Amino acid sequence: MSTPTFPFPPFPTQSQAGPVLIVAVPGFGPAAGGNLVLLVGLGLSGVTSVTFGGVPATIVSQDPAGLTLLVLAPPHVAGSVPVLATGPSGTSNAANYTYVGTVVPPTATAITPATGPVAGGTPFTITGTNLTGATVLFGALPATGVTVNPAGTSLTGITPAGAAGNVPVTVVTPTGSTVVPGGFTYGAGAAPTVTALVPATGPVTGGTPIVITGTNLTGATVTVGGVAATGVTVNAGGTVLFAVTPAGTAGNQPVVVTTPAGSVTVPGGFTYGAAAAPTVTALVPATGPVLGGTPIVITGTNLTGATVTVGGVAATGVTVNAGGTVLTAVTPAGVLGNQPVVVTTPAGSVTVPGGFTYAAAAAPTVSVVVPATGPVLGGTAIVITGTNLIGATVTVGGVLATGITVDPTGTVLFAVTPAGLLGNQAVVVTTAGGSATVPGGFIYV
Repeated sequence: MSTPTFPFPPFPTQSQAGPVLIVAVPGFGPAAGGNLVLLVGLGLSGVTSVTFGGVPATIVSQDPAGLTLLVLAPPHVAGSVPVLATGPSGTSNAANYTYVGTVVPPTATAITPATGPVAGGTPFTITGTNLTGATVLFGALPATGVTVNPAGTSLTGITPAGAAGNVPVTVVTPTGSTVVPGGFTYGAGAAPTVTALVPATGPVTGGTPIVITGTNLTGATVTVGGVAATGVTVNAGGTVLFAVTPAGTAGNQPVVVTTPAGSVTVPGGFTYGAAAAPTVTALVPATGPVLGGTPIVITGTNLTGATVTVGGVAATGVTVNAGGTVLTAVTPAGVLGNQPVVVTTPAGSVTVPGGFTYAAAAAPTVSVVVPATGPVLGGTAIVITGTNLIGATVTVGGVLATGITVDPTGTVLFAVTPAGLLGNQAVVVTTAGGSATVPGGFIYV
C-alpha cells in the first residue's frame, strides 16, 4: 500500500466569513477512524462541529488563540474527503484528508524520561511498534526533532515548552494514534547547585578556561562580575560546566550560574589579577636572510597573546603553546644587520637579548640540468640541482621558464622550458643572492 502525501495548500487569509482551515496533520488515516488529527488554521476557537466527508468528528481540544483544533477522525470509506469546520460565524473552506484501507496502528509502551522542565528542551525516547512516520503531541503541542529507527520501534524527540503538571503524550502516525501510558509531567526543574570553580584566579584580560562542578547545570549561562562568560558547555549529566572568563576588573568578582530553574553563586567567586609581563630567554635561530621567511622560536614566560616585530616589522604566523612559554613565528623581510626583536602582550613588551641578524642571501650555485635537450616548441620538464636556489627564476636562451618550484633545502629546482631557437641556449638561474649559469646549457632540437 502506498502512503498518501499531504502537500500544504496555498496559505489563506481570514478574509472570508467563518473559520479558515490551512491543513490537517496528518492528512491521512485509517478508514476505521479513531485517530487524532490536528487541524491548523485561523479563527478555530469558536468551532462547534467538524465533519470528515459529511461525517461528524469528535472535538478533543481547542486552542484559545484559534490556531489549532484537535479532533478524533470518524470512520469513513477509503478515499479523499473534505474536512469542514463550522462555528457561529459560518463554515470554513475545505481541507483535504485521505482515508486509507486496513492498516496496523501504532503502539507505545513507555516514554523516557517521563518528567522535565516547563521550559521544554528535554530529549525523550518513546518505545513501541509501528512508529514510522510519527509525530508526537504533548497535550496539543508538537514535539520537535522527531526521528524513528528503521524498525519503527523507537522514537526520539525534544519536548516543547508546557505548563506545570501531567499532560497526555500522543503518538500520531498515518495509520492511527496511541497515547503513551503515564504521559509526561512538566515540573519547574531542580535548581542548580555548585561546589567548586577551578581555577579561581586569572588575568584581567580574560580568556581563562574554567571548570565549575555541581548539579542540574544543563542549559546554564555563567557571568563573572556581571559579564557573560563564553564557550559555555555542560556534560550530559549536568554536573560539569566548562567556560572561558571574560575580561574583568582586578579583584574578586562574583560568579553566577543561571538555569531556567534558578541561579546560584559560586562560593569564593573568581579573582582577577594584573596580567604578568612577558619574559624572553632565547631566540633560535638568531640569523637569517634579508628576504625573511625564517622560522624562529622564542622561549620565555607569559607569552600568551603575543605579537612579534623584527626591526619594527611584524612577524607572521605567530603561535604560542598552551603554557605561554614557547612562541613560534616567521621573520619578515628586513634590512642587513642586527635588528631588535620585540615581543608584546597585553601586559607589556620585552626585547629579545641579541636580536636577529639579517644576512645577505647566499649566491646560487648550479651543477647540472636534466634533461639537457628538448624540442623547440618547449614544454620539457627539467630539473636543475645546486645550492641556495630558493626564490629562483630561470631563463633558457633569455626566455623565462615556467612552473618553477624549489624543494625546501634549496638544492633541487623544477621548471618547464619555454619555446626556443634551435641549438644550444644558456640556462641562467637568478636569486636575490645573484645569478649562476648552468654548465652545458640546454639544446633545442
